[in-house]
Amino acid sequence: MTSTGTPHPTRTVHPPHTALTLAATLLTATVALYIALVALGNITDFDSNQQFVRHVLAMDTTFKDDDLMWRAITSKGLQDTAYVAIIAWETLAALVLIAGTWLWIRRDLELARRISTYGLLMLMLLFGAGFIAVGGEWFAMWQSEDWNGLDAATRVFTLSGLVLLVIHLPTGTSRSAVPDDKS
Repeated sequence: MTSTGTPHPTRTVHPPHTALTLAATLLTATVALYIALVALGNITDFDSNQQFVRHVLAMDTTFKDDDLMWRAITSKGLQDTAYVAIIAWETLAALVLIAGTWLWIRRDLELARRISTYGLLMLMLLFGAGFIAVGGEWFAMWQSEDWNGLDAATRVFTLSGLVLLVIHLPTGTSRSAVPDDKS
């Protein structure tokens, strides 16, 4: 109690810095920077990847097998809607990962882990389900010599998965020492 009878303000006790926490911070920041630059590039150089999305969805550079071509989406309006949705998702994932990075820096480990997990799962969903499964298989992107984004999608999917594993490694601090955020 202070001399006026009010309780002393409580000081937040942060868990100690560890090499694993530093790794989680830097890896989350790296993925956040990468996807922020991807989103910025898609916004400022809209046409380049717009053509990619249009060609993948139109399936116009695939083997043009009649058994598959019914899947093609040739409406430019639908193609552009898909591209804008991709950019919005990338931008949101970047913002979530930037927030996760900030929380790692502040050493709010549980919330940082949760928020970073959301951002990384967003990327794994976009690049795994969106580009690898839907683009690669459904729209036969693997058949295209010019518009095949499977290697890039696999890199982002793999990097996001590895970072997700790292941020969920046990830190060596007891769970009771790090209060769980219930929000």
